Amino acid sequence: MCIGIPGQIIEIIESAQRIAQVDISGRLRTVDLGLLSPDESAVGDWVLVHAGLAVSRMDADEAYRTLALLRELDEFGKEEQP
Repeated sequence: MCIGIPGQIIEIIESAQRIAQVDISGRLRTVDLGLLSPDESAVGDWVLVHAGLAVSRMDADEAYRTLALLRELDEFGKEEQP
């Protein structure tokens, strides 16, 4: 199973290579934007990140809902551990 994590583009650091700094839950990650068209990858946009690649653009509401669900899953997993 693969999982993508929402992140917000903070800075385009290499426009020719389409590399950006993306804030993923408070941590900056270097992400390849090459799978997205240039109009889908501006500073402030939300993207779904998997294995260092932005695989799709998403709206802010969807990003916040997804992050909330991931936090719930994390808490659920902590409750299940002995």
